[in-house]
Amino acid sequence: MRTIHLITTGGTIEKVYSEQSGAVLNAASKIGQYLKKLRLPDCEVNVVPLLNKDSLEMTDEDRQFVVSELKKLLVDGEPVVITHGTDTMVQTGMFIKQALPDLDVPVILTGAMAPLGFEGSDGLQNLTESLLAARLLTPGVYVVMHSQVFPVDRVRKNKELSTFVAT
Repeated sequence: MRTIHLITTGGTIEKVYSEQSGAVLNAASKIGQYLKKLRLPDCEVNVVPLLNKDSLEMTDEDRQFVVSELKKLLVDGEPVVITHGTDTMVQTGMFIKQALPDLDVPVILTGAMAPLGFEGSDGLQNLTESLLAARLLTPGVYVVMHSQVFPVDRVRKNKELSTFVAT
């Protein structure tokens, strides 16, 4: 059975609506409940809840924390998917690429424009596609969103289109 590590860092994909504040917030990880909806007969997903932040609040210290956890997970030679907010996803991906230039497995960043469970959310699609991409791609750092795969150094978020585009 193949293992894929899934690091969660927060972002829109993990946001929930708070009735108390009337806002959409990063509260608690909910990735597990969505993984249960997928058919993964020959794949074990090891969820590592690392952070739960909006990506606009991510710091270089947070990114270094992600890299430190990645180093621990990479020793077993299994691919890694990282859920992340879309606003600074590329920045974090470039940080990882610079810190770990000699990867032996794919490291994939994904997220959502609308939270998992919200009507019209792209979260489950992006998560599913990232798990497949983790099994198929060559070593490197990638962004997987909306049925597209981008090397992290050749992508940017297009806010007007609410997606990512090649650069």
